[in-house]
Amino acid sequence: MLRISNTGREIPPDEAQTPLERFVHGQGTRVRTDGLGLGLSIVRTVTLAHGGRISVTARPGGGLDVTVDLPRSPAEADQPDR
Repeated sequence: MLRISNTGREIPPDEAQTPLERFVHGQGTRVRTDGLGLGLSIVRTVTLAHGGRISVTARPGGGLDVTVDLPRSPAEADQPDR
């Protein structure tokens, strides 16, 4: 398991999943600001390709908590509790 927290701009809790989409920044903005809006979508793609899970929650006051949970082996990825 890997957990990362940042202190970026404030994102409403109901929009915390939107940065997982390509070219999207907080609040669903599809314009270029700092970066291209690809980082978390790449993390999601790699995580799912390896049978893992990713969760994103908004932090009070700004930023996100991102948790990536990868299986220890390919066999673990097939278990229903993953």
